[in-house]
Amino acid sequence: MEDKLLVLKCKRGSPDALGRIYQKYKADLLVLAMVLLNDKSAAEDVLQDVFLSFVQSLEKFRLTGSLKGYLLTCVANRARNSNKAKHHQGVGLDQAGPFCSDSDEPTNSIICNEQLQQLSSAMAQLPYDQREVVLLHHQAKMTFKTIAKSQGISVNTAKSRYRYGLDKLRLILDEVKK
Repeated sequence: MEDKLLVLKCKRGSPDALGRIYQKYKADLLVLAMVLLNDKSAAEDVLQDVFLSFVQSLEKFRLTGSLKGYLLTCVANRARNSNKAKHHQGVGLDQAGPFCSDSDEPTNSIICNEQLQQLSSAMAQLPYDQREVVLLHHQAKMTFKTIAKSQGISVNTAKSRYRYGLDKLRLILDEVKK
């Protein structure tokens, strides 16, 4: 309900409403873009492009579902297009830039950053199509039917990519524990 009100206020020209939407979803959108692109700078560019497109299309925009899901799908699509344009599936992990925790507690921050870096590294090792389905299902809480529709694949293919992705993540993270 809050999102519908924010979108309505944005349509009426409220910069505060747009700022609230940006602050509310920025972290989730950036994490998705970073994991899909393995490049912090490119992820930030994708995030800015998505919000710019969102603002430019506000007059025609109709919120029929989850605003977060919509924005995450936009980020995933932009990241996919960016990867296609580069003709490769990411950059080296040393170029990706670390994930950072906003925690003020030093010990928690160190532990969180280490775990996020391990997860980021593991996710980067997944094939792009599996990585995207895993993130859209977990991060965006999208159903396999919605993911399949957005990617132009069958529901069974989306489920298979998800299952294979999780299996590979388990293997990678189990190796890290050893």
